[in-house]
Amino acid sequence: MNEPASGSAISTQGLLKVERDGDIAIVSLSRPAKRNALNDKLFSGIEQFFSDVPAGVRAVVLCGEGEHFSAGLDLSELKDLTAAEGMMHSIVGHRAFDRVQFGSVPVVAVLHGAVVGGGLELACAAHIRVAETSAFYALPEGQRGIFVGGGGSVRVPRTIGAARMTDMMLTGGSIPPRKGSRSGFHTISSHPAKGCAKASSWRDRWLRMLRLPTSR
Repeated sequence: MNEPASGSAISTQGLLKVERDGDIAIVSLSRPAKRNALNDKLFSGIEQFFSDVPAGVRAVVLCGEGEHFSAGLDLSELKDLTAAEGMMHSIVGHRAFDRVQFGSVPVVAVLHGAVVGGGLELACAAHIRVAETSAFYALPEGQRGIFVGGGGSVRVPRTIGAARMTDMMLTGGSIPPRKGSRSGFHTISSHPAKGCAKASSWRDRWLRMLRLPTSR
């Protein structure tokens, strides 16, 4: 797992940790014991942060603590929901991921370990994806009799193509990082534990391209 760049913590929103490193906000999913499975608290934290990005933040690095970016939805919290409640849960996820994609700053997702199900949907809401060599991608929903519920039916095929997404849904197979790059899951590759540094260097190039001063 990549260690965030040194900086001062500015808030912890439930299971979402936020640090500030100059004009970068480093946002970490913080459920490592659950492989950063997405639950209502995480959705709430994501929506809250990206709805009101702190002043002075010009880019966000989104990562996961522990050995995985995110293994998808926390299904243990969904098993007792009615169909209507399940639909509302999906709407909450849609709203949170929309805040990422359509927010006020570019978002770079740093991927490692499992990038699966809802975790892949979240990654596809980011604007740039940096993958460490441990990253792998999967959509196991079809094996569980459910469908992608966090906007993935739009974002994932736009990223990798409808045919490849259909294959993933029907077979449940996973995509390793080397093939992930060719498929379009990520555009930047990184060595283990170097993803955040790679994302920060991207941010510097982006600011130079737009001729914007950094805060450092």
